[in-house]
Amino acid sequence: MLNPTYLTGAPIWVDLGTPDLQAAAVFYGGLLGWEFEQGAPEFGGYSLFKLGGETVAGGMAVPAEEGAPVWSTYFKTPDADATAKAVEQAGGSGTFGIMDVADLGRMAGFTDATGVPFSIWQPGTNHGLGVIKQTGALTWSELYTPDVPAALAFYRSVFGWNAYEVPMSEEYTYTTVNPGEGTQDDMFGGVADVADDPIEQQAGAYWLPYFAVDDCAAAVARARELGATVRAEPMSVPGAGDIAKLADPQGARFALIKPDPSGAPAG
Repeated sequence: MLNPTYLTGAPIWVDLGTPDLQAAAVFYGGLLGWEFEQGAPEFGGYSLFKLGGETVAGGMAVPAEEGAPVWSTYFKTPDADATAKAVEQAGGSGTFGIMDVADLGRMAGFTDATGVPFSIWQPGTNHGLGVIKQTGALTWSELYTPDVPAALAFYRSVFGWNAYEVPMSEEYTYTTVNPGEGTQDDMFGGVADVADDPIEQQAGAYWLPYFAVDDCAAAVARARELGATVRAEPMSVPGAGDIAKLADPQGARFALIKPDPSGAPAG
């Protein structure tokens, strides 16, 4: 699972782009207990979601004509400029250039070699999310891609990731990933072929964030009450836990997981 020391190449931040940030605050507050902190004008209204006073995600109002609602995943880099060059050399491309965010850090957006968007964060005074791996917080990140080998080669080149194949059944093997400077105990996510999942194939390749809950079925029922669409009903994945896939009332895709205490991958 995620390592709170944020090793290079691990997810360090997630944020939500949505046309109705206030409605999102109500939804995620009702579902995950998040508190909403409205952002200052000098940061374009970029806001924070918090748990117990610690940041659990960011959020920004994005007009519908500028893009569909989406959760974005950021990976840690010690050098944004070097990472941008590595992305280009590995066959990726930029979606927005490197930006200095006051003294908080530096960020940039890209698409990987298989066309999936992701972002990077070089910490300044903002060292990353204040809470992970707890109920209501980011716990797992999953890449749905049209080409698993190409995606693994790309991220290995850019971030130094290691990958491990985990047999889930006689027919299916799930690939987990962890930072190159860590061990398999530091795995933070998985990579899956988007064609293997009809739900994801229809929606398109992307990075899917998983947020932890204490009771997956109860959380899904609550999400329905709050206006979410359930994309995949709760199911138990041996060694991983109970998972479900949803879209919030504005359409941003995310997942819920009640982790298995053994710490094996989601899937």
